[in-house]
Amino acid sequence: MTPFDDFYRGEYRPLLRIAWSLTGRKDLGEELVQEAMVTVHERWESVRSYDRPGAYARRVVLNAATSAVRRRAAEKRAIQRLEVEATPVRLAPEPPPDDEFWSALRSLPERQCQAVALHYLEDRSIDDIADVLDIAPNTVKVHLHRGRQTLAETLAPIDHEGRER
Repeated sequence: MTPFDDFYRGEYRPLLRIAWSLTGRKDLGEELVQEAMVTVHERWESVRSYDRPGAYARRVVLNAATSAVRRRAAEKRAIQRLEVEATPVRLAPEPPPDDEFWSALRSLPERQCQAVALHYLEDRSIDDIADVLDIAPNTVKVHLHRGRQTLAETLAPIDHEGRER
């Protein structure tokens, strides 16, 4: 077995958890991870010399997931514009809504979403997340704090006196 095979076997599942969580779709997550692994394999001679090759793979997956979510949002807007302009077309029903937490997570700003996902899905440290996202550790702390704060407000919309907001 080659070193890349070992890398692939060790990183596939964690990368899939991240991609699936950020996109909300397992099939898309699998596709993004496969594409990321192809990218890593093509650059394996240099990537394997990195201190953390997994951080590079995560960055590729995070960027791809962000692009996929943006693309999906643009496609949805385009379809909505077409529906208004065109005669009614019978479309397949949308899938059931995502779990409330994952929907709330995906609605966070990009870096907050990525930092929270890496921290809670992979139990990554602040320094690990900073390495993966190529940002300062203090910036990771800010993104985590803001992300947690927004999630708390979104998921528990009750004030300090127990009333709904």
